[in-house]
Amino acid sequence: MAKSALDKDLKKVVQIESATYARSRSLAVPGLLVVFMIGAVVIASLSVGGPLKYFVFFAAFIAAYMALNIGANDVANNMGPAVGSRALNMTQALAIAAVAEIAGAMLAGGDVVDTVSKSLLHPQNALPVVAFIFVMTAALLSASLWIHLATFLGAPVSTTHAIVGGVVGAGIAAAGLDAIEWNVIGAITLSWVISPILGGVVAAMLLGFIKWQVIYREDRVAAARRWVPVLVALMTGVFTVYLVTKGLKRVWNPPTALVILVGVASFAAALFAARPWVMRRSRGMENRRKQIATLFTIPLIFATGLLSFAHGANDVANAVGPLAAIVASAQTGNADAESVQLPLWVLAIGAAGIALGLSLFGPSLIRTVGEKITRMDTIRAYCVALSAAVTVLVASALGLPVSSTHIAVGAVFGVGYLREFITNSGVPNPAVKPRTLFLEPSRLNETPEMALLNYQKRERRRLVRRQHVLGIGAAWIITVPASAVLAAVLYRVMWSIGG
Repeated sequence: MAKSALDKDLKKVVQIESATYARSRSLAVPGLLVVFMIGAVVIASLSVGGPLKYFVFFAAFIAAYMALNIGANDVANNMGPAVGSRALNMTQALAIAAVAEIAGAMLAGGDVVDTVSKSLLHPQNALPVVAFIFVMTAALLSASLWIHLATFLGAPVSTTHAIVGGVVGAGIAAAGLDAIEWNVIGAITLSWVISPILGGVVAAMLLGFIKWQVIYREDRVAAARRWVPVLVALMTGVFTVYLVTKGLKRVWNPPTALVILVGVASFAAALFAARPWVMRRSRGMENRRKQIATLFTIPLIFATGLLSFAHGANDVANAVGPLAAIVASAQTGNADAESVQLPLWVLAIGAAGIALGLSLFGPSLIRTVGEKITRMDTIRAYCVALSAAVTVLVASALGLPVSSTHIAVGAVFGVGYLREFITNSGVPNPAVKPRTLFLEPSRLNETPEMALLNYQKRERRRLVRRQHVLGIGAAWIITVPASAVLAAVLYRVMWSIGG
């Protein structure tokens, strides 16, 4: 009896401790966010002076908020497939992404960024400096709020499109419809269609090649020894070119011939190294798909890390580019600069905010991209990662406007729809023996035709969840107009208060 009472008391103590821990953790997250955002303001106050410095302080606060939201939403596109395939657990993915994003931002983020306004606003519609600062601040805040809402709803959206919508909306509110470069908006709208389709097609082609050349072979191990080194070398060559042209473009801009030479050399070196590595890994391997898939685990981890590095190098400008423009305008007293310096403290706010936002709020969207759209394994995730890099390079070479977010998510849909097509169309797999069709006792009176039809209906599967297709597609379409309307309202409020 006494022992029973003691057990109950101990359980109550454990419950109290658990509740206290949960409560303290729930308070720690908003406290950490407040400290970070106030810290951004403090850093700005130590770095900027002059009569317009208070506008910069407010913009630094908003830019920190924007960086948090980019970390929560955008980075999931790179890490989602790796987590969904179980190549990485959530903790490992967050750690790799945080390190790679910070490294990309700080090492290759560059010293100069083009102002967003120069590509979206007509030069002849130059704004007064205060109006320009309000346009950039309203754009930052509207994009941040929209991305926050999209993350809450579990929809990966393009942060670049959100910023573009914000600048357009605030620019219209400040200078009218004639101030906008509508041909640029048309190109961005075109990317809504081009990006996911290209990403999906390339990923499906890669997966189809692996299926028919490796998975659907009777001797899968022999096929893997032949083709996996080639695929690893292809990935190495593509990512080398991707990093040189995208991730490192702000610190190194070699000629095209040298880029091609570097890519070919990295392909050859990787092929030379991968053949003995695959041979060792496949020694004694069972002739099963799951065993073959393990050969793609390490290449996938490297691919996701490199994608995150390139993302940090490029997309940090979405978080702090407008802040850098505001700082330059406040210090010079004009808003006419074609490009602006990107101070180290501004870059640090973006890098730290992206890493912090990813760690605190990224897991939910990582699971959406990696698990909820379609089922992932290391082969499919490898195809998604390689597709993202290949598609960006091809689109850039052709001058097509694309979104890396839309490409990555489109690639996830592409591999899912290919699996669904193969499963439901009856495409034969030579490596699998046909199954005998047995009738259930309750269906003994069915004709063979009816039995086959009912069997096919039961076997027909939807391997891509349609609700995510519709939800994500809708979020993509309304990102620019939603950010634009919100930015216009915010600009009017700011102008009425401080204009």
